[in-house]
Amino acid sequence: MELEHKFHRSDTGLVVTDGTLIEGYASLFGRRDQGGDVVERGAYGRSLAALGAAGRRVKMLWQHDPTQPIGIWDEVREDEQGLFVRGRLLTEVAKGREAAALIAAGAIDGLSIGYRTKRAEREAGVRRLVELELWEVSLVTFPMLTDARVGAKADAGPDLMLDLAQALEGARQAFAADRGAD
Repeated sequence: MELEHKFHRSDTGLVVTDGTLIEGYASLFGRRDQGGDVVERGAYGRSLAALGAAGRRVKMLWQHDPTQPIGIWDEVREDEQGLFVRGRLLTEVAKGREAAALIAAGAIDGLSIGYRTKRAEREAGVRRLVELELWEVSLVTFPMLTDARVGAKADAGPDLMLDLAQALEGARQAFAADRGAD
């Protein structure tokens, strides 16, 4: 069974202190995402207990890439809101330094879980995730849960999109001109 991913950017935000200590909610209970899924309270309990009993941890990855661990989750727990995580970026790792800089600049502000569904129920077009096997929590760019945005600036308006389109067209024309000069 393939690993699934869910993104969450909470209303309370992704908090980074001292440039490397990070905490926030990787998942919220009871919120429907773009895929039509809702994570139920208690969905992570068995998985977290099994990891603890085996002396293993949930991995901290960059953009769900298993070849790019960027830190350590020191605390992963369920509470009344969802899946809370607290850990530290490893700045000795290049991607860890990059992640710290991107978070500080506001370019990255989301967490996403990597998991396998152990038990789910369907109800009125919604898949209710009842039990999940949690593998990793990643720092990511794009949301699955679009209404869970923190510190998001106003959506890019038409002027910004027009400017972007014009810049891309200018770059395309310059590239074409350079290729024609060769």
